[in-house]
Amino acid sequence: MATIKHLTSKNSNYAAAESYLTFQHNEYTGLPILDEKGRPKLRDSYLLDTLECGESSFAMACLIANRKYGKNGGREDVKTHHYIVSFDPKDAVENGLTMEKAQALGLQFCKDNFPGHPAIVCTHPDGHNSAGNIHVHIVIGSLRVRTVERQPFMDKPCDWEAGKKHRCTSAMLRHLRVAVMEMCEQADLNQINLLEAQGDHVSEREYWAQRRGQRRLDHANAKLAAEGQQPTQTVYQTELDKLRKQIYSVLNKTTTFEEFSALLMQEHGIAVKESRGRLSYCPPGRIKFITAKKLSKKLEKEQVLTALSQNIQLATAIQPAYEQKPDKIRKLVDIQANVAAGKGIGYERWAKKFNLKRWSQTLILLQEKGLTSEDALHQRIAELQTQHDDALAVVKDMDARTASLKELRGHLVVYRQYKPLAQKLQTVRNPAAFREQHRAEFAVYEAACAYFKANGLRTLPDLKKLDAEYQTLSSEKNGFYTRYKKAQIELRELRTAQQNVEAFFRKEERNHAVPQQEVK
Repeated sequence: MATIKHLTSKNSNYAAAESYLTFQHNEYTGLPILDEKGRPKLRDSYLLDTLECGESSFAMACLIANRKYGKNGGREDVKTHHYIVSFDPKDAVENGLTMEKAQALGLQFCKDNFPGHPAIVCTHPDGHNSAGNIHVHIVIGSLRVRTVERQPFMDKPCDWEAGKKHRCTSAMLRHLRVAVMEMCEQADLNQINLLEAQGDHVSEREYWAQRRGQRRLDHANAKLAAEGQQPTQTVYQTELDKLRKQIYSVLNKTTTFEEFSALLMQEHGIAVKESRGRLSYCPPGRIKFITAKKLSKKLEKEQVLTALSQNIQLATAIQPAYEQKPDKIRKLVDIQANVAAGKGIGYERWAKKFNLKRWSQTLILLQEKGLTSEDALHQRIAELQTQHDDALAVVKDMDARTASLKELRGHLVVYRQYKPLAQKLQTVRNPAAFREQHRAEFAVYEAACAYFKANGLRTLPDLKKLDAEYQTLSSEKNGFYTRYKKAQIELRELRTAQQNVEAFFRKEERNHAVPQQEVK
């Protein structure tokens, strides 16, 4: 299964791209690995070609283009775009994929999709994960050096004119994914549909955070093993990975979106919101929501709703007929009013059977609960209403306290994180420039300070105690929420039963009154 990944670089040293592709680098620090004499070590195996560079090197071709068109002079300008096409490790064994064949595919892919750009195409035999996957690096200068023929995927003049910069838009990435699939199909290589939801979205930053965390964990476990102790954790998880697993655990056992969002908050304290047709998630201790796009394609709105509907079908298929819950008690139908409104004889027959079934359910419920008298029924409804209102008031109060604790914790985390930055502001030579450089950090830090001041918090609470209080409050809230739902369900059933009883006796009174009117 070939995949494509896109990276950008603002490094004005264009030679660094070729150096990274040809010399060995530390995968964690990015620094070159030196030999005994202090010289960079070449990679064991690679294939490298350049395109649109003429007789110059890639770096020189990019610099000449920048000078000719007066572009890429700013620090924030994107100097190069880096695309990585990784092939399935099975292709080397099953489909005869070699480095030479991969390099030829990469060169043609670059000519078809990035014409007019100085480019380096380099093939490596393996990746960081040592899975044996042959992959091709395509590094292009962001500036186009010549006008090219317009292709169907080019929608603006800047996509084919000389002196314009490459645009990696969502439409362009979609086109490149399709191009990768077509390339693999023509070369008889393994491929998946890159346009459908495939799984978790792991950014470059999260990938390396997981690799570094796993390395630290392995070192710690090695020390424990040397001391004769058993490690408690062997696989390192990032915070985003933990969040994904918590959401998946709830998604797999719910059938409606309301149940999904409520259970996320009850079990894990994760809030979910929908904005402009997109879902976002906010775990405890965080203020800003994380979009589903940054977590996983499976957690976007369309995929979540699909999973919930599949859970409904699965539950229906697995649950035996004899274990199905009885129908809820429903109100009796006013047959005479509907017939007078124009309903036919067929409706009247159906309604009589319907009312007979609902009336029998009503009688069974009242007999089981010992509420055969009108006074007992009224008294029980009043008791349930009191229980329902009391439990609801407690749940709302705990909701407010939980939200307040969550907000306090979020401000506390932000305050502790950026307090060293605020202290450093007092010692730098140019405070205005330093403040402008870290404007976003100072904005959330000052918001946290304003929150503490508005709430009269001169001494900040301990974070661990705050978390313990939050967990205790959440467990108590769940208990009261269970009582509230139980009282709500029983109250709804008894109110429906009460309405059915009143409707039945009104019908009896009408039936007895009609003959008297006919006699007159």
